[in-house]
Amino acid sequence: MRRVLVSMCAAFCVALVALSSAPPSHAEAPWFQANVGNATQVLSVVSTGGSTAKMDVWQRGANGWQPGAAAIPVHVGANGMVQQSHDGEMATPMGIFSLDFAFGTQPNPGTGLQYIQVTPDYWWDGDMKSPTYNTMQVCKKADCSFNTNPSSGTENLYIPQYAHAVVMGVNKARIPGNGGAFFVHTTDGGATAGCVSLDDATLVKIMRWLQPGALIAVAT
Repeated sequence: MRRVLVSMCAAFCVALVALSSAPPSHAEAPWFQANVGNATQVLSVVSTGGSTAKMDVWQRGANGWQPGAAAIPVHVGANGMVQQSHDGEMATPMGIFSLDFAFGTQPNPGTGLQYIQVTPDYWWDGDMKSPTYNTMQVCKKADCSFNTNPSSGTENLYIPQYAHAVVMGVNKARIPGNGGAFFVHTTDGGATAGCVSLDDATLVKIMRWLQPGALIAVAT
């Protein structure tokens, strides 16, 4: 077990040491620690104003929470952040969310999460009248049982911004109108429709570190 722990620590350091040009400051108690239960990996996203934010990468070990990388620039929703997400709001929801699985148009980069390589037949159902609202679906466009029109909120997942992506567990109850399709994904250089986006190379490094049970914490 000791060898396993040493190996995990080494992997954590190797995977994340190059993510930030500035070294993290001394480890202080992270703002989210009282709300993440037994989680050992957390991506902290804190607004820096408008549609920009910073991401800090945290790992909990025997000596408590340790920052693996700090102040990674990210984009959030065009309308900033909100307490409660709604469809079409163009804002990133605040709170603590699971990181359920990963997907992308590119092959699996080596993440510890379940990974799905998508094709043009992969969709995120945003149709509020659909029984599969806020879930990933696979179908030919002409055969899909839900509304595939972008105006319905449905997204085709075979796009450059989803070269790599991690699904945020927002609105798991799938309540119509409370939003869906929230991901941590490859940036196109601008604001998102409510997701968190960052440089693809950095995202890949984070995905290689992520394991089941990881969380994302979003706040202003």
